[in-house]
Amino acid sequence: MLSVASLAVSYGAIRALHDVSLHVEAGEIVTLIGCNGAGKSTTLRTISGLVRPATGTVEFEGRDLTRMPPNEIVKMGLVQSPEGRGVFSNMTVAENLDLGAFTRKDKAGIAADMTRVFELFPRLKERLNQSAGTLSGGEQQMLAMGRALLAKPRLLLLDEPSLGLAPQVVQTIFSIIREINRTGTTILLVEQNAHMALKVAHRAYVLEVGRTVMEGPAAEMAKSEKVREAYLGG
Repeated sequence: MLSVASLAVSYGAIRALHDVSLHVEAGEIVTLIGCNGAGKSTTLRTISGLVRPATGTVEFEGRDLTRMPPNEIVKMGLVQSPEGRGVFSNMTVAENLDLGAFTRKDKAGIAADMTRVFELFPRLKERLNQSAGTLSGGEQQMLAMGRALLAKPRLLLLDEPSLGLAPQVVQTIFSIIREINRTGTTILLVEQNAHMALKVAHRAYVLEVGRTVMEGPAAEMAKSEKVREAYLGG
């Protein structure tokens, strides 16, 4: 479904990605793990078209996205829920969700997907007319994910969905990630919480200083001595 080959990205004089390659098959959850500054979020932003690579390619379902504008990438079904949630604080929950469906014209489909979002995140339905900025961190994460789902992704990019959340909320978010995948959405997950990421994912990649240095089945990666020492606290 997604093929990323030899991505290199610079921010001015700083090289953020040196050589990142990965692939995601339809139906999978694939996770990228690594330390802060390893290039995980930059990889997702490059796939989404928000950052242009110096070299390398991104292909989605056989189409080259490398120079495609982000709004066209969303229309193709590749949608990102960003790090830090990125909700519009002064707008209501309902208005934020409506923005997720901005590129769509299928009213019946939007209504069905809105119902699905409320089934996954019932708290959002309770707070529809509340300003997004007044939600808790967990509720804002639910809103960011719900908004992304309303763009009807075939591949959902999740960037640090557990960041700053209480452990109980993290468990809830990851059970919802499993459910989103179970009902047909492929997921590429960037996550600082390597324990949870490797539990939920089918396959994993390790990024170090802008390079993919390891890959394999998530269950095997969780048993790897190197991974355990570096990312799982031994």
